[in-house]
Amino acid sequence: MTTIIDVLKVEHRVFHRLFHQVESLQPRPQSLAEVRQIGRLIEGLLEAHRDTENSLAYRALDHVLAQRGRLDRLYQDHEEIDSRFHKLQSARDLPEAMRLLTEAVAAMRTHFEHEERVDFPLLEQTLMAETIGQLGTAWME
Repeated sequence: MTTIIDVLKVEHRVFHRLFHQVESLQPRPQSLAEVRQIGRLIEGLLEAHRDTENSLAYRALDHVLAQRGRLDRLYQDHEEIDSRFHKLQSARDLPEAMRLLTEAVAAMRTHFEHEERVDFPLLEQTLMAETIGQLGTAWME
């Protein structure tokens, strides 16, 4: 049975591969429009991932995370990453856009690592295995 944790970890791996591809682009993006387009691509994928986390995985944990003070950090991380992508879309020049894209990718990597190290084990400790499996099934549907 595929669990919601399995789903989220696979999505993280896909993002890491995407980040690697973006960082390895040759030739490097030559225009502001190109960097904005890359940002929109990542942001669109991130929106779907964030919706999965929020509507399936973390909704089940809201009460536990709130009690431990983690819930605010989780949503703050999401807002900070979103903010970087919004700033990227209004960047005035190529160097600023590249800096913002690099910062957004770094923030996402850090956030994913924290989720896998802290939040996913908390899901496993707090929720019943059956519930984690049902959330994975809900995602598959």
